[in-house]
Amino acid sequence: MAEADTHQRSLGRQAAKLALYALGMFGFGFLLVPLYDVFCEVTGLNGKTGGKYQYEQAQASVDESRAVTMQFTANNNAAMPWEVRPMQHQVTFHPGELVQVTFYARNPTGQRMVAQAVPSVVPFKSADYLHKTECFCFTQQILDAGEAVEMPLIFFVDRALPADVSKMTLSYTLFDVTQNFAAKGKALSAN
Repeated sequence: MAEADTHQRSLGRQAAKLALYALGMFGFGFLLVPLYDVFCEVTGLNGKTGGKYQYEQAQASVDESRAVTMQFTANNNAAMPWEVRPMQHQVTFHPGELVQVTFYARNPTGQRMVAQAVPSVVPFKSADYLHKTECFCFTQQILDAGEAVEMPLIFFVDRALPADVSKMTLSYTLFDVTQNFAAKGKALSAN
């Protein structure tokens, strides 16, 4: 009988350990995205760009001694049916110079949808020097069925950009956030 009780307690401890392990894994999975964001912010990896930046024309100085080429790409998350593309595939400019380009998006579906653009820049070390003053990534984009829109992007690259960086690529990935938008209680009815 004592052997059966010992075996039973051993199984109980093992079950408790497995339950704690499963709970720990759930917690880790839940915290993974915020931890990844902190990791990217600290290390500068993943080329995440910052939020809206204020460009002061009076304080801006352009470094005309060097040129930087910015290439643009856009793609969709697997579940996003929109057509999205840069209208200019690349531009060359001087650090400190304000640059404007345009992206095209079209909702080919038969329903109103909401999209969120997520930017990334390479080389990763250049992300801290890219400052966007206007970007369609700052807000969610709502397009009616069949609607198309041109979305402006206005940015400049800081003069402190490392000298070995002469070419950058700014990429956007569009995600369908229609369900999240509706879940937050925001109406998708026409304005």
